[in-house]
This record gives sequence, C-alpha cells and structure tokens, in this order.
Amino acid sequence: MKLTGISDEAGQDIAVQIKAHQELGWDSIESRFLSVEGFDKGSFHEIPQEAFDKAAGILEDSGMKVSGVGSTIGNWAHSIKDDFQITLDEIERCIPRMERLGSKIVRIMTYAILTDADGNSLPEAEQQKKERFRRTNEIVKRFADAGITAVHENCMNYGGMSIQHALETQEAVPGMKWVFDTGNPVFNPDRSKPRPFPRQDPWDFYQAVKPHIAHIHIKDGVWNESKQDCDYTFPGEGDGQVARILGDLKADGYDGYVSIEPHMAVVFHDADGAAAKGDPEEEARKMYANYVEYGQRLASLINGLA
Repeated sequence: MKLTGISDEAGQDIAVQIKAHQELGWDSIESRFLSVEGFDKGSFHEIPQEAFDKAAGILEDSGMKVSGVGSTIGNWAHSIKDDFQITLDEIERCIPRMERLGSKIVRIMTYAILTDADGNSLPEAEQQKKERFRRTNEIVKRFADAGITAVHENCMNYGGMSIQHALETQEAVPGMKWVFDTGNPVFNPDRSKPRPFPRQDPWDFYQAVKPHIAHIHIKDGVWNESKQDCDYTFPGEGDGQVARILGDLKADGYDGYVSIEPHMAVVFHDADGAAAKGDPEEEARKMYANYVEYGQRLASLINGLA
C-alpha cells in the first residue's frame, strides 16, 4: 500500500502541503482544497484557472504527484434538488485538471441526505434515490470515459446512510468503486435501523464494500454523546478499527493508496472548513505539526502489522 494524504489538512497553501508530504517522505498528495499567492482558497476544480495553473506548476516543479482528487461533486453540501448542470459543469472543470496532473482517482458522493426543518432525515420514500442513482451513473461514466475512476465515499450522503444504502447504491451504479473511510462510521448514524439511530460499525461497513474498494481514507475517533460529535484521535486510538482494517488490507495484498484525513486540527464538515479560532500563525503551525505526526504514526502502525 502507498501512503498519501488529503493535503489541505496540513495547510491551505499548496507549497505548505507539498512541504508536509516531502517531510513525510511521500511522493503524492490527495488534492481537495488549496491556495496560491494572489488567490483565495478553493477546491481543486473550482479555483480560477490562473490559480490552478500556478498550483500545477508548483506541483510539477516539486515532482509531487496527485494521487487523487477529493472533489465536492455530489457531496454533503450539494442537494439532489439542485440543477444537475451544476454537477456536470464541475465534472467538465475537474477532468482536464486531473489529466494535466496525471491523477486517476476522484472522490464523489450521492448528494446530501434530505432533511426536514428540524434537521431530521426524511423518510426513504422522499430521498429521491432514483434521481441520485441516475446522476451517479452519469458521473461515473463521464469520468470513466476520461480514464478516471470515480470512488464513492461512505460519508454524509445517501450511499453512506447505512450498509444497506451502500449496497443498494452499488447495485444501482455497477461501475462505481469505493473510497472507504475508517472514521466516518464512528459518527454516522445507521439509518437502516429504527430511531434513535445507532452509530455505524466500521468493520461491518468495510466488509460490505470491500470487493469494490479502490482507495482508503484514514481517520479515527470516539463518538462523544454529550456533544453529539466525534472526538478525533490519532490512527488506532479511536473506534474506527483502523489497525484491524489495515491489517486485513495488508494481508490481502492491497496495493492502492491509503490517505490520511486527520480532522484533529481542522474539520471540513464544518460550514467554513475552518480550523479552531485563534492566532492564525499558531493555528497553521498546529495544523502542520499534527498532520506530519499523524502521517508518521500511521506509517509506524502499518509497519507494525503482521
């Protein structure tokens, strides 16, 4: 297995992201959000072309590859009720940028879970799953036609609502692959069960989608009932069953990417994706240091597996 990471959790600037991966001895980044001088931070496929060209040049000059792209296509911030053209335009911007950098894996989702005014998920019959499946088939096809593998994440979207929803989505979109995130089941409710929904089981979810996995995200944590949120931890210290899952992958000869997504200093599920408020320079230092330590700890964990 090859190690990489969702590099914006090391810092916003592409040069900082590259520096962190060089310090870890890794030869690639998984690109999600980035910034370059003169431009605000933005997603890989949504920043202005001039900003992307600058970033691409910096990556190329450094010799750093792009293992994959953590796109926002169909993610938890996008509604299935939105015009599909928004998604198609994102794809059209994403593909040529991935082609320039030689990246072959793109993370997608099956749109946000529809909820009522109180934030409770709507009944299954009101989730517009047929339209989700129609769109996801088109998304997967457009990337496949460009030689790119679209991988669906078990996150806060229709396909991540439960194992049942994941398998239903896989059956409806047979060409789709998965990026399995070890930490997401820790905080995601199992919406196939009666209310109040229990949390999902990472091992069971992993086993269910294992035949279709083409990419791995590593985060870990412990569900904190008092704050209704996850306390994120270093890999192997939470309830994500990270060591067990990585051990199984290693035993099976998995040779794809394993990508860190610490969430310990910054959580991108937040509305603005901001780190904890404080002195910007100090927060940036903490993000960088945490990211590098996280990568080092994951490497040690993997090296210690039988």
